[in-house]
Amino acid sequence: MTEKRDLLSLMNYKPEDIYRLLSSGIEGKRTRSENKSSQALAGKNVALIFGKPSTRTRISFEVAVNQLGGDTIYLAESGLQMGRGETIEDTGRVLSRYVDAIVIRTFSQQDIVEVAASTNIPVINALTDTFHPCQALADLMTILEKIGHLSGIKVAYIGDGNNVCNSLMIGSAKMGIDFVAACPPGYEPDEQIVAAALANGSDQPRIKIVNDPGRAARDADVLYTDVWASMGQEDEKNKRLEDFSGFQIDLNLLSLAKPEALVMHCLPAHRGEEISAQVIDGPNSIVFDQAENRLHVQKALLNWLLK
Repeated sequence: MTEKRDLLSLMNYKPEDIYRLLSSGIEGKRTRSENKSSQALAGKNVALIFGKPSTRTRISFEVAVNQLGGDTIYLAESGLQMGRGETIEDTGRVLSRYVDAIVIRTFSQQDIVEVAASTNIPVINALTDTFHPCQALADLMTILEKIGHLSGIKVAYIGDGNNVCNSLMIGSAKMGIDFVAACPPGYEPDEQIVAAALANGSDQPRIKIVNDPGRAARDADVLYTDVWASMGQEDEKNKRLEDFSGFQIDLNLLSLAKPEALVMHCLPAHRGEEISAQVIDGPNSIVFDQAENRLHVQKALLNWLLK
């Protein structure tokens, strides 16, 4: 019997497995016009449990499963019996009797860990407050697609040390990318996650956490940012706007990176806050290629997890 595979974070994924997924995503994108009738998931059903709003994640997973010949069942957490006290583990146990995989977008990483432990089908983390591995896979795929390699490049993440930062940092460490995160004091990524990324990275992973955006951006191959106030942090927005002053990716910050530096954002973007309109719409931006690649790398992931 094939060992059950999950995607809870990238922490336990080997570099060769990540590279295989990225390469498969790039190849699938290149040949997509030839493979519209793919039936790799024919007869399979994937449950999407979403406790947070979503545009790219929900649509890319629904389209991915559909293009692979399967079906999705969208389940808002508020419409399930979890809203009346049933545990998420019991929900997962029941769903595993009906469907072939579960995709979960929720708040607690521990909830996803417990669902995966209590089911015998693949469980995919579609975002928690701690990790966003599907986004990181799309990010790495886009960098590989545009630059042609990963090892030795410099990625500068500017902003909040959040779930996106955590997953991109782990993926970078695995793939030999020099990763620098510039965060305001008090907003750095969790020290335990940084230590785990270093311990589980390539032979000599290089991760730096700084408080100076200019220092991080200097000679970078990639500049990356995310919103300053994530879902559930809306009441902190005014304070965060003040604390993150000076951390915008604008033309001045971009000028410190390499001339051909790529600009990335996981979206949705708040133009004029974490990124200027001139940059996100400028010639260095690959933001919408990055968004498209959510679809292609998730098709590769679903193929791998469900084969």
